[in-house]
Amino acid sequence: MLEIPEHILEVVPTYRSLMVYFDPLAISRDKLQEKITDSLARLKTVTAGDTIRIITIPVAYGGDFGPDLEFVASHNAIMPSEVIAIHTSVPYLIYMLGFTPGFPYLGGMSERIAAPRLKTPRVRIPAGSVGIAGKQTGIYPIESPGGWQLIGRTPLTIFNPSGPSPFLFAAGDYLQFAAIEAEEFSAIRNQVASGSYTPSVRCIARAEA
Repeated sequence: MLEIPEHILEVVPTYRSLMVYFDPLAISRDKLQEKITDSLARLKTVTAGDTIRIITIPVAYGGDFGPDLEFVASHNAIMPSEVIAIHTSVPYLIYMLGFTPGFPYLGGMSERIAAPRLKTPRVRIPAGSVGIAGKQTGIYPIESPGGWQLIGRTPLTIFNPSGPSPFLFAAGDYLQFAAIEAEEFSAIRNQVASGSYTPSVRCIARAEA
């Protein structure tokens, strides 16, 4: 296991880098860089597990749940139903969580439904909103500002700081979106609130992903 020096205050991972916050009164930048470089040289390669988790995320698309679905469709010269079909057709790899607690940055979205960010971000986006920005799709775990095109909403709780596990998923998992109707959205939301709903999770061999 890699030993973390006590003068490192926090580390923040991204797609391809790691932000390191440190106490400059306890160690100089050059000395810390030397220690990190030495630690990386001794770090052993970690092999991913043989299986992966694919978590099904139910989503009500369009209407009040996804006010930008029509725009995404017209922007790509396709029907809203095609946007939904494409968006739900494949599982998406979670590369990282960030922006807000539990926000998944997903890879693998088809360019056929890519769309630009809003010119003016919304001040409030409901928790659970599913959006598209450029060639990416993601879920807003909590109510927050944001500039992604909203195509739907999930009734699941993505981030629960008081729960035994605050996050519904983790980097390395896959998400598979599944279209539901408004009535089913309400039913699932009630089950989530009562603690009686368990998201569908399937494990498959990594080679099949």
